[in-house]
Amino acid sequence: MSFLSIARFCFFCIFSVLWNAGAQGFELAAHKDRLFAYPAVLSSSDGGAYRVVDYQEMRDINGRDAVPERRVDGRYVSTGVRRAQQELALQTEAGTLRYFAVGKTRGASAIVLYLHGQGGNRRQGVNDFTFGGNFNRIKNLMVKSGGLYLSPDVADFEALGTRQIAALISHYAASSPGARVFVACGSMGGALCWRLAQDGQTVRQLGGLLLLGSMWNEAFLQSPAFAARVPVFFGHGSADRVFPVGKQEAFFRKIRSASADYPVRFVRFETGTHGTPIRMTDWRETLNWMLAKR
Repeated sequence: MSFLSIARFCFFCIFSVLWNAGAQGFELAAHKDRLFAYPAVLSSSDGGAYRVVDYQEMRDINGRDAVPERRVDGRYVSTGVRRAQQELALQTEAGTLRYFAVGKTRGASAIVLYLHGQGGNRRQGVNDFTFGGNFNRIKNLMVKSGGLYLSPDVADFEALGTRQIAALISHYAASSPGARVFVACGSMGGALCWRLAQDGQTVRQLGGLLLLGSMWNEAFLQSPAFAARVPVFFGHGSADRVFPVGKQEAFFRKIRSASADYPVRFVRFETGTHGTPIRMTDWRETLNWMLAKR
């Protein structure tokens, strides 16, 4: 082998190591981490996979919002991110889907979708001031990290809605080859998370599912997503009257029983209600954990 050939080979090896290290080490850039960190972990089990997080309405709503549940204190938001936000429409075989896109629509490092629940719409997921500013944070996290955040309308929580969201995922996955897609489902939107988990083509793009105050679905245990070990995060309020926390915790245990090392996490917000996980989930911590698993 000539000296030039050896040099080229060595360069290739070094480049491959550096590239793989960079790909494996990618994580979302920081944004107001101290303000959005969990107040305190009251208890932890399952090697940290299950945590009980302290939540207090007087502190985490009244003490955080300028107008409780309507407008967060200005410290929690950075509205310059609106310059990277646009309202778009995608023509799919299941009809026109309207949505907001924030960040890089091509060549994104990662893609996050938020799917609203019953009575919501695409505007919920880009509202900078509600839910304690947590939507503003995910927008900033994605823009700072060269990623893309999408907040679409949901036509329904059955076949039509699933087809439209699958088309949206396919469209942007094609525009950002290699980017993992993370789908966060609030409340009834969880029905779409579980339906997407059954779609083998969509599963190939998934980096994780986030169920925020949502439901369970035991069919997941026989799904392509489970077989592919797609990470799952559950955020749930202990006082949720829509979807009882005990049933979601029992489902978390079933996943753990089916596969002891399955990448699944559960955060129980003690005294939290139905909307608490949308307000309180630490986007950066959760997504960085999922990125490390995929």
